[in-house]
Amino acid sequence: MNREEWKERENMYACWLCNFPDIGNKKLHALAEFCGGPEAVYLADKETWGRILSPKQVQSLARYTARWKPEAEYRKMREEGIRLVTITDEGYPERLKAIPDAPYCLFIRGKLPVENAPAVAVIGARECSEYGRHVARLLGAALGRRGVTVVSGMARGIDGISQEAAMEAGGCSVGVLGSGVDICYPAQNRLIYEKLINTGTVLSSYPLGTPARPQNFPPRNRIVSGLADAVVVVEARAKSGTLITVDMALEQGREVYVIPGRVTDRLSDGCNRLVKQGAGIVLSPESFLEEIWRIWETGKKAIYPEQRKRDDARTANIFLESPKTAGLPEELAEVCKALDFTPKSPEEICQLLSGRYSEKQIITCLMQLCMESLAVQVSPGRFCGRRNST
Repeated sequence: MNREEWKERENMYACWLCNFPDIGNKKLHALAEFCGGPEAVYLADKETWGRILSPKQVQSLARYTARWKPEAEYRKMREEGIRLVTITDEGYPERLKAIPDAPYCLFIRGKLPVENAPAVAVIGARECSEYGRHVARLLGAALGRRGVTVVSGMARGIDGISQEAAMEAGGCSVGVLGSGVDICYPAQNRLIYEKLINTGTVLSSYPLGTPARPQNFPPRNRIVSGLADAVVVVEARAKSGTLITVDMALEQGREVYVIPGRVTDRLSDGCNRLVKQGAGIVLSPESFLEEIWRIWETGKKAIYPEQRKRDDARTANIFLESPKTAGLPEELAEVCKALDFTPKSPEEICQLLSGRYSEKQIITCLMQLCMESLAVQVSPGRFCGRRNST
């Protein structure tokens, strides 16, 4: 058996493993790593499975395996033009490997995502304004013409509009679904779905036949931001689900940009708030393209969390001003300098400061910095630096 035949066989068993519904992504990783690959998992006994899975999951996997026909199911998937790549495959997107809890496998329809060019996630409101539609088309087309891949969720509104514009301009786009890749959701975006299959990429971490459920979209959103070097928010309300993707992008070390809007426009509340927090501003497609390509051409295709920790010479977000720490006690000043627009926990700050202060001391400092408007708590236990207003 040559390497190509062996890999195809491994993917056949990966298809079996990834279709098992009662196991999360982390345990998929753990089980495959513990056993030595998907086929080894398939051939293992219940006792081996039990080293990773609960007794209930072991019994469920045994029943599932008894009725699953690996060769027939895998052949059926391939006949539909769908491929599967696992995190150990060469075709697995490099950007995605670096994010926390990277999906163990991806189901792909169309081409493999382009690796040798910048990628930008364009996201925003489903019920967008005419202004939002115009900007999404303008931005998508400009990115497509310049060879920048547009990544989005193929949703109604900003997502689908930007992706369609990129493809119409001759560019590439990646649609990340919250369903199986064999299901077009929403149905009204059928033309965009077909264009993506023919000229771009449709991918999902969910098995074929998985319907679009609400709980599927937050994990989908982490893939959208994970596949991109930067995220652009075109329109978003104050409590928009789009902001969940922004949080994930920041945790992954991605740059976040917004299209600013009028202060009286509720569809711009989320964008304007991000501006206040230090997000980059897209003033024109041309200036944004120059910045994205400059980042790419200097080798800064994506700045992942571990790289940020090692890069002491550069702030983690180019739009965050240097904190004004004059007059602060040394302990407060050091904690303040460790903050940027990537949410951090006290434990992570403790590591950045090489353990010079205890987590209890850091928590006390963070509370004081929040009172001084030098920091903000963005979620339970996670803090960001706050842009100076003067």
